[in-house]
Amino acid sequence: MANFDSSTPFILIARIKVKEGKENDYLQLAKNTDEAVRESEPGMIHHTFDADPENPLCFVWSELYQNDAAFFAHLNNPPVAEYLTQHAELADSFSVEVYGTVGKECREAMISTGLPIKIYETKCGYSRL
Repeated sequence: MANFDSSTPFILIARIKVKEGKENDYLQLAKNTDEAVRESEPGMIHHTFDADPENPLCFVWSELYQNDAAFFAHLNNPPVAEYLTQHAELADSFSVEVYGTVGKECREAMISTGLPIKIYETKCGYSRL
């Protein structure tokens, strides 16, 4: 088995349900945040905001982090803090799933956000960039 730890990539999936009538505001917020992340976070390998094909109020952030350091850069990025503040006003629900093994400090930081989060640790597989 490969050694998965704080130095390996992982995937974060955030599921959002937007308040009715707030879809356009949320989409603009997502576009602004995505642009800021693209410009300021080289460790964010993949960052998309996808629409649920069955519910126009539901969306999914798909994020691929190079490693734990990339997550900390994201967590401490001022536009992300602004996003989370506005998100609280525009969304009904938010849940986070992490696929991959993260280090102890990263796990603690994720849990300390207070967001509903579930971490699926890697049992076998490989990563390559």
